[in-house]
Amino acid sequence: MAERKAVPIREAKGKLGVLIPGMGAVTTTLLAGIEGIRRNLYPPFGSVTQMGHIRLGRRDEGRQPLVKQVIPLADLNDVVVGGWDIFPDDCLTAARKAGVCTNEQLDQVKDYLGSIKPMSAVFDRRFVKKLDGPNVKQAKTLWDKHLMLEEDIHRFKSENGCDRLVMIWIGSTEVYIQPSEVHFTVESFEAGLKNNDPGISSSMIYAYTALKNGIPYINGAPHLTNDCPALTKLAQEKKVAHCGKDFKTGQTLMKTIIAPGFKARLLGVDGWFSTNILGNRDGEVLDDPDSFKSKEVSKLSVLDTILQPDIYPELYGDLFHKVRINYYPPRGDNKESWDNIDIFGWMGRKMQIKINFLCRDSILAAPVALDLILFTDLAQRAGMSGIQEWLSFYFKAPLHAPSVYPEHDLFIQLWKMKNTLRYLIGEELITHLGIEYYNYFE
Repeated sequence: MAERKAVPIREAKGKLGVLIPGMGAVTTTLLAGIEGIRRNLYPPFGSVTQMGHIRLGRRDEGRQPLVKQVIPLADLNDVVVGGWDIFPDDCLTAARKAGVCTNEQLDQVKDYLGSIKPMSAVFDRRFVKKLDGPNVKQAKTLWDKHLMLEEDIHRFKSENGCDRLVMIWIGSTEVYIQPSEVHFTVESFEAGLKNNDPGISSSMIYAYTALKNGIPYINGAPHLTNDCPALTKLAQEKKVAHCGKDFKTGQTLMKTIIAPGFKARLLGVDGWFSTNILGNRDGEVLDDPDSFKSKEVSKLSVLDTILQPDIYPELYGDLFHKVRINYYPPRGDNKESWDNIDIFGWMGRKMQIKINFLCRDSILAAPVALDLILFTDLAQRAGMSGIQEWLSFYFKAPLHAPSVYPEHDLFIQLWKMKNTLRYLIGEELITHLGIEYYNYFE
């Protein structure tokens, strides 16, 4: 087999600036964790970029280096963070209010967290009805707000001496909307910004500003943003990497682990009932039916793609799938989910599976955000512009080419991601066939 050549990747030198709309529970947990890792306070649990290994070559070669040893990722010591929020609290104050990290953990990095204060945010309460705050930009037009964001970005990059930037949305879920005329072309979108079109949300202004300025964009929420046709086209024109949407953390993570097992063993599913209680700001936002609709669409899409009822109608053609999220303030960031799964097997005999997952939402989301930041920066330096479907591993509703269906099976997603990394560094792609170790055809 001819030796593969590595893809030319621009060196990860200088500072990587990370711009974050939304400086609440997930962001402050992410920042506390990054600084804790930099100070050797604890290992980077949950992060593929920091703890993950990757097999290179044959199994009998024993090459299993850390991902970060062979993939040219940005070093955590070169990461600087800034962002926007509708509340003016510095990140230490916001982290204490969120209650995710212990006071002892926060005290260890309080000087760092206290030094990060959010810039005033672009915010429209029509799209997040349950929240309101004083730290908001005021301007006559949405275009003016875009220009204000642009000024923020240029100032942040200059003041922090950044070589390059990445933007990641960790803000609240906006209401569910479908693309309309303003979302179809770059020209119609820009006209909509200047004319205050009601179909343009706050997140779209952030995404437009990032992409227009050549900054990779990551959407960690389920609402329509960089996946609208105008912004997808803008990313192509500007040759910018972007990905999304909706971090895959709690209940949906479990579904993408378990559902592939059912299909692999051809076990049928009659029904899958999922419910959650959540008490943090995300739970409060999702208490609004319009915001919940964005999340519901994202969460419901997973099973259809994994189980393929069109191919296996006898097993999954009549599947009843229900998802609920309930706001319960006493629980805070400690989300709890219950799943009741009605399955059937040989001779049609019925069985049940019950799953009770007590998780910490921000603890699961923080390493996902870190990996996405570093991998998306890698993609941009490698010239991989446009949709980064190879990062589907981290999303509930991964963006994908219009000619294909999204891949939701977690194990296929991981295989795809690691093969992409192998491809970038000129290593042989792994099929897991394994026939080379046996003498079947001698």
